[in-house]
Amino acid sequence: MSELDAEDAKLVTLARSVRARNGAAEGAAVRDQDGRTYNASTVWLPSLKLSALQAAVAAAVSSGAESLEAAAVVTEDSAVDAASLAAVRDLSPSAPVFLADASGEFRKQV
Repeated sequence: MSELDAEDAKLVTLARSVRARNGAAEGAAVRDQDGRTYNASTVWLPSLKLSALQAAVAAAVSSGAESLEAAAVVTEDSAVDAASLAAVRDLSPSAPVFLADASGEFRKQV
């Protein structure tokens, strides 16, 4: 993850950890305006479906976050889906979103 600074690499590590712990399709982590981090995995219930990034943004917002500095998604997918990206953009139109694979290798910034 040499392309990421230490704080952004931490987001990838948190996202990777929650994904592995929960055996989920995706893991995500976000950092708010105060430097607090929130992580979540995919939520797939009969009555509620959230991507990991949507769940992490929801956790941040429910804890009082007003904006995001950055976000990271760990997934085997080659892109961050539009609805997940929109959740980040609702709070911070220019916050970087880092995409990494299951091993934590940085792929790209969205």
